[in-house]
Amino acid sequence: MMDMVAQKHRPVPIGIDVSKAVLDVHLHPEGLGLRFADDSAAHAALIGWAAPHQRERVIFEPTGGQVGACHRALETALGRAGLPLVKINPLQARRFAQACGTRVKTDRVDAKMLARMAASLQPDLTPAKDQTIDTLKELLSARRALVKDRTATLNRSKGPTLALLKRQKGQHLKQITTQITAIDAECHKHVAAAPPLKAGLDILSRIPGLGEITALVLLLDMPELGSMDAKHAASRAGRAPVTRQSGQWRGKAGIQSGRAILQQAIYMPALVAIRFNPPLKAKYDALRAAGKPAKLAITAIMRRIITIANALLRDGRKWTKTMD
Repeated sequence: MMDMVAQKHRPVPIGIDVSKAVLDVHLHPEGLGLRFADDSAAHAALIGWAAPHQRERVIFEPTGGQVGACHRALETALGRAGLPLVKINPLQARRFAQACGTRVKTDRVDAKMLARMAASLQPDLTPAKDQTIDTLKELLSARRALVKDRTATLNRSKGPTLALLKRQKGQHLKQITTQITAIDAECHKHVAAAPPLKAGLDILSRIPGLGEITALVLLLDMPELGSMDAKHAASRAGRAPVTRQSGQWRGKAGIQSGRAILQQAIYMPALVAIRFNPPLKAKYDALRAAGKPAKLAITAIMRRIITIANALLRDGRKWTKTMD
């Protein structure tokens, strides 16, 4: 009887596969699988179902596109309920399933694999969501879409010859600019209301080549920045070379994929830094003089910007010209 009670109350992981309409939930190792609708009422039902269990981890994958809003709503609901959340990289989850010999990919199987992954690897818990950060992420996502639309519109504006079409393109560009300005103002308002975020933004935006928007992306998409060593920071950003060797064989080190939005945000500042940030320009020139390809040298500058940002936030100090 005591064994049954202990088994009932031992910590268990819960895997959740998020889709647009439903949530597939799996309890490991009991093998219990359930399906909930993906809406606020179902989130409450899921939380109620999970309450009697001693949850070790509740693991799920972030999703993109329209489904992205679904996982954010779920994450908010579970976080408010105090559940121990783990937001795992979808590629890691897929690699784990392949390592387990699972070739089938369905929502129910994915939920099961996530629960097994939590039990086997015990990944670190994801910090609780901050409403200000969540709002800023949504604003920056909308801003990226507008910038992309602006670029496409500018490219298309070279074609029309009719005055009417040119006027319409100009009006559209003006509307996009107005919307971007409004988003920037809203971002500033939310940052001003969050002193730690404001302090971090003030530190990072002083790095030559790193504008306010890029600095904000760093703070939002890499919240652990400032609490890691240099190698760990570069690795999280996907800018650290990964050694490849086996026995006597030595392969060429390569860069593994990291956080795509972060890499896109830091690429242009790296190009600006190569021109206007003397220490980083000197580093780039030294790499090129040593015969390194331009792409590799730019990657090194991107990595250096990440490590500098990490060091400045960690020490609570601002960039100086003497930094290299």
